[in-house]
Amino acid sequence: MKGIRWLLLFFPVAVAAELLHWGDIVIFAASALAIVPIAGVLGEATEVLASRTSPHVGGLLNASLGNAAELIITLVAINAGAIELVRASIIGSILGNLALVLGLSLLVGGIKNGVQRFDRGRVGVDATMTILAAIAISVPSFFNRAIEPDFPRVEGLSLATAAVVLLLYALSIIYALRLPSSNHHAAGEAAAHAGPLWSVRRAIAIMVAAVVGLAIMSEFLVGTLDTVTATLGLTEFFVGIIIVPMIGNVAEHLVAVQVAHKNQMDLSLTIALGSSLQIALFVAPVLVFVSLFMGNPMALEFNEFEVIAMISASVVAAFVALDGRSNWLEGAMLLVVYGMLALGFFFLPATL
Repeated sequence: MKGIRWLLLFFPVAVAAELLHWGDIVIFAASALAIVPIAGVLGEATEVLASRTSPHVGGLLNASLGNAAELIITLVAINAGAIELVRASIIGSILGNLALVLGLSLLVGGIKNGVQRFDRGRVGVDATMTILAAIAISVPSFFNRAIEPDFPRVEGLSLATAAVVLLLYALSIIYALRLPSSNHHAAGEAAAHAGPLWSVRRAIAIMVAAVVGLAIMSEFLVGTLDTVTATLGLTEFFVGIIIVPMIGNVAEHLVAVQVAHKNQMDLSLTIALGSSLQIALFVAPVLVFVSLFMGNPMALEFNEFEVIAMISASVVAAFVALDGRSNWLEGAMLLVVYGMLALGFFFLPATL
C-alpha cells in the first residue's frame, strides 16, 4: 500500500491545474491519480480504528466504511446531477470486484501457489448473498418498464426496494458479527488488516483529512467529465462503469491480489465478494435515499446490459466458490469476461 502513496503528489497538481486553468484533461488525470492513494489512506485509517475497538464495533466500522471513497465520489456526482454516471458506477464496482479483482487474485495466486483452497462454507455464504443482492437491486429495473411514466410509483418502488435491501444488509452484518472467531479466520485477517501503527486520534484526523481530500478531488473529477468524454470519444456510461470504479477501488483491489499471492484465498475472496456486497446492499440503497434529500432523486433503474452483466458476474463468482478450490485458469477466464464486457460497454452508444 505504501508504494502508491507517491501518487499523493498529484493532489497539489490537481489543485494547481484547477486554479490556473491548465485544462480539463489535466485536471481529470491529476485528480483521478490523487484519489487512488487518498482512498487507500482512508481505508488504512478505518482499519486502525477498527483494530482499536471491540470485534463487533470493528466489524461494523469495516462493513460501513469499506467503500467510503466510492460513496463520496457518487455523492459529488449526484450533487452535480450526473445520475447516469452514478448508476453506472454502482454496476461497475460490482463487476470490477467480481470479475476483475477476483480474476486477478485467482490468476496471481494460482501462478504463485498452484491450486489454492479456501473455506467453501464461509465464502459460499458471501457468494449466495452476492447473487441475492444483484437480483434485489435489479427488481425495480424489471418492473419500472411497466410502471413508467408514473414517476411517483417508480420512485416508491425504488425507495421500498432500497429499504428492504438495507434491512438485508443489517441482517448480514448481524450474522457475520455473531460468527465464532474461528470461522472468521481472525488471526489471518488481523495480520492482513492491522493497518499502520497510528493512535486513534491520529487515525481520526487522517480520516477527516482523507474525506475532505476525496471530496475536493471528486468535485474536480466530476466537473471535467463532459469535456473529457467529448475529447476522448468516451461515453459518460463507459466512464461510470469502468473508469470511476477503478479509481475509487484500486487500493482495496491491490490488497485482495496481495493476500492471494500469499495464499490467503479466504481473505482475498472475502474482500472481493464483501466489497460487492457493500456496494449492492449498502452504497446503492443509501444513495437512493440521499439523492432524494439532495433534490436529484435516483431510481434503482438499470438498463438491460447492466442487469445482465451484474447477475452473470454474480453467478460466475458463486460457481468459483462451489468447490472450495481455485486455479489460475479460472482467474484468466474471469479477466477475459471482464475485458469483453468492458469492450462491449465501450462501443455501447451514449443513448440507449
